[in-house]
Amino acid sequence: MLEYLRNAADKPLAKVLMGILIFSFVGWGVAEWVFGLASSDTTLARVGGEKISIQQYNNMRSNELANMSREEQRELYSNPVKMSDFQNGVIKKIASVQRISKHADDLGYVVSDHRIANDIRAIPQFQENGKFSTAAFDVVLQNSGLTESDVANDLRIKALHEMVNVPTTTQIETPRFATVAAYNARNTKREINMATVKFSTFKTQKPTDEELRNFYTAHPHHVAESRDISYVIVPAAMDKPDEYETALKTAQKMEDDIIGGEKLSAVAKTHNAKFVQHTGVSTEKLPDDKNLTESVVANIFELAPETESELIETKAGFVIVRVDKVIPEHTAEFDSVKKEIAAEWTKAEQEKMAYVRANELLVELNENGKLQGAKKLTVSRTDGAPMPVLVETFKNKIGNNSIVSDTDAFYVVNIADEKLPEINDKKLDELKPEIANMAMRHLDADYNAYLERKYPTKINEKIYNRFVK
Repeated sequence: MLEYLRNAADKPLAKVLMGILIFSFVGWGVAEWVFGLASSDTTLARVGGEKISIQQYNNMRSNELANMSREEQRELYSNPVKMSDFQNGVIKKIASVQRISKHADDLGYVVSDHRIANDIRAIPQFQENGKFSTAAFDVVLQNSGLTESDVANDLRIKALHEMVNVPTTTQIETPRFATVAAYNARNTKREINMATVKFSTFKTQKPTDEELRNFYTAHPHHVAESRDISYVIVPAAMDKPDEYETALKTAQKMEDDIIGGEKLSAVAKTHNAKFVQHTGVSTEKLPDDKNLTESVVANIFELAPETESELIETKAGFVIVRVDKVIPEHTAEFDSVKKEIAAEWTKAEQEKMAYVRANELLVELNENGKLQGAKKLTVSRTDGAPMPVLVETFKNKIGNNSIVSDTDAFYVVNIADEKLPEINDKKLDELKPEIANMAMRHLDADYNAYLERKYPTKINEKIYNRFVK
C-alpha cells in the first residue's frame, strides 16, 4: 500500500490532491492562529489590561486556605455560597494588588533593589543577635516554602502600596467648624411635649368564634418546617494530635458501618460513641445542645430525609448527623392556636381605639396648641424617651407635631425647643481624631473607587467557569 502511494506521488492528479491537503492543513493552522484556537488564552482576569493567571489565583487561594482552621475549611467546602464568596474574594484581592502595581507603574514609581535588600535585612525573623543572618533567612524560606523572589516581590508590592496610597495615609487636619458641628450634633438636646396612648388602657369585649375565625383567615399562623434528627459524636480533645487521630479512625469506622446499612444507635454502641436524638428541630427552635455547631446545623437543613452527613469536625469531636424525618411547613389548625389568636385580636382592637384617640389629641394640638396629658421632657439622641420618639424628634424641625407608633403605644409628640451644648475644648480635642479618621475612610473609599474605575477588572468567564466555578 505504501509502495503504491510512493509510486503514485509523481502523477499529476496526486500532486493536485497533495496540494489541496497541504493547503487545508495550512489554512486550518492559520485559522487557529487568527481566531485564537491554537493556544487558548488561560488568563483568568485582566485588571487595566494586566493579566491575572490561573497560577496567581491558585497561589493566593492556597495562602488564604492555609490561614483558615480545619473547621473553617470544612465549612467552606460544605457550603456552596461561602465557597463562591471565598473564590470571588481571592480574585478581588489579587485584582487589588495588581491595580496598585499598575497605578504605580503609570506614575513612574520604582522600588530599587537596594531598598528591598535593606527591608529584608530589617525583618526580625531573618536576624540573629540583631543582625541579618543568611542561615536564618534560608531556614525561614525553606520552612515556609517561599523563594527569595517571593519575599522580594511581596516587599516590593508593599512599598508600592505605600507610595500609591500617600493621599489616603497622610493625616488630615480637622477644621474646627467640622468638629464643632459633630460635637453639636451629638450633644444637642431637645425639649418635647409628649402624650402617651397605651393600647392596654382600652377595654374590648370578648370576641366571638366568627370574629376569631375571620381574623385568623386574614392572619394565619404558619408552622415552620421542622426535622427529627439524630447524631453520633466521637468526643476528643481536637487540639491533641494523638486523641485527634484516634477519634478520626473511630469515626471513619463508624462511617463505614453506616454506609454498610447499620443504624446510628447500633454504630454508637459498637464504637462507644454518644448517640443523641432531637425532635421538632427548626431554624426558629434549635435544641440547647452544644454539639449542634453552626456547621452541624447547616447539614441538618441541607440533608434529604433519611440520609446521613459526612464526617463533621467540631471542637468537641467528630459528628455524623442524620435527618430521620421532615415535617413540611404548614398552616396551624385554628383550634390549636385559638388562645394566641384571641390575644392578637384583642391587641389589634385596642390598637385601633388607641389610634383614634391619638388622632383626637393631635387634632386638638394642631388647632389649639394644647396637648392633653402631656409631659415635658428633655431628650438627647440616645435617651430620655422611647427610641422611636427620639428618632422622630431629631428627624423633624422645631414646632413639628406628629404621632409616633411603637409596639404597645402611640405617642403624640410636639417638638418645643432645642438646647445647644456648651463648647468644651477638651471634648472637642478628643473628638478631632475620630472626625479625622472618618474623613480618611471616606477619602480612602473614594480613592479606591477611582482606581477601580481607572483599572477595571474583567473576568474571563470561560476560564473562570472551567477552572474556578
